[in-house]
Amino acid sequence: MILKIGDKVPHFNLPDQKGEDFDINSVLGSKPLVIYFYPKNFTPGCTKEACSFRDSYEDFKQMGAEVIGISSDSSNSHSRFVERYELPYIMLSDSNGKVRKQFGVKSELLGLIPGRETFVVDKEGILVMRYNSMKATTHINKALGAVKKLINEQ
Repeated sequence: MILKIGDKVPHFNLPDQKGEDFDINSVLGSKPLVIYFYPKNFTPGCTKEACSFRDSYEDFKQMGAEVIGISSDSSNSHSRFVERYELPYIMLSDSNGKVRKQFGVKSELLGLIPGRETFVVDKEGILVMRYNSMKATTHINKALGAVKKLINEQ
């Protein structure tokens, strides 16, 4: 399955950085969401991307949006990553890749590296932007632009 613009985001439930269950329905339908999938905690590109979202987190919050980062790393790894880089947003562990598959995030480099993809979802739970690039630094501007556009259309 490949999630396309205009599709409703699928329901999922994953453990967060505290090891607690996070149900997407707790935020879906109430505010815009920026959901980004990335390959691995503590790698240079992924750290740069996570810190870019951290540095712009207040901008997202002021627009009423929530940021969610997802990788296959464990909750414990996420906890260390969050603490080390002071990440203020939700980090989820998709250890079996089920949610990655639900969103249609493809692997890179002959399937060796999990893909890096960012999704923006409106407050009704409908996908309005999908951005795929292994270049970590480009995701933040695409996401900010999409959320600003959503806010301006309200």
